[in-house]
Amino acid sequence: MRRYTLADRLIEHADQILRTLTPNNQAALRVNPGAALPVAELTPEQRREVAGLMRVNHSGEVCAQALYHGQALTARLPTVRQEMERAALEEQDHLAWCEDRLKELGSHISIFNPLWYGLSFGIGAAAGIAGDKWSLGFVAETEKQVCAHLESHMQRVPASDNRTHAILNQMHEDEDHHRNQALAAGGIDLPPPIRRIMGLVSKVMTQASYHA
Repeated sequence: MRRYTLADRLIEHADQILRTLTPNNQAALRVNPGAALPVAELTPEQRREVAGLMRVNHSGEVCAQALYHGQALTARLPTVRQEMERAALEEQDHLAWCEDRLKELGSHISIFNPLWYGLSFGIGAAAGIAGDKWSLGFVAETEKQVCAHLESHMQRVPASDNRTHAILNQMHEDEDHHRNQALAAGGIDLPPPIRRIMGLVSKVMTQASYHA
């Protein structure tokens, strides 16, 4: 089996960055859970609201991809690196599903995604350098906060919009699974100050991505 050098992994991550940030470039491994459901009749206001929420969710998945990519680059144990790479691959589906729904709503992904990616990649790489327990703890806390966002969005999306609800429900199930995996693998609870900072950064990302 080939042993990948740091240069090999840097090239691989450069390719991952381009795939994550380039529109129409993510192929889902699973069928979109809302694809077979009827299209709901939404008012213009409802369409804007749902589009804003799905843009936030798409940006959140960009952040998750970057976090996993950064952690995989600096993880100490090969098993943890492989786990991060596998989680990032699974979450490609979420990126594709959110983008599909935005297209159906006649909207677009956030213009701030390159910024969110860069910040999250740096956090992920730093967490990996700090140690695998910290890295896994960041995954667990990130997924916990993502699940909270998704639950909030489910309350705001019109009940008739079954396509969006199906996507959000599956994303929530996947994110909760990744959180439990990270904890089971040895992730630690992050100190309250770090959790609060993560929450503040998340609010900034949410507000900016909702509108643009």
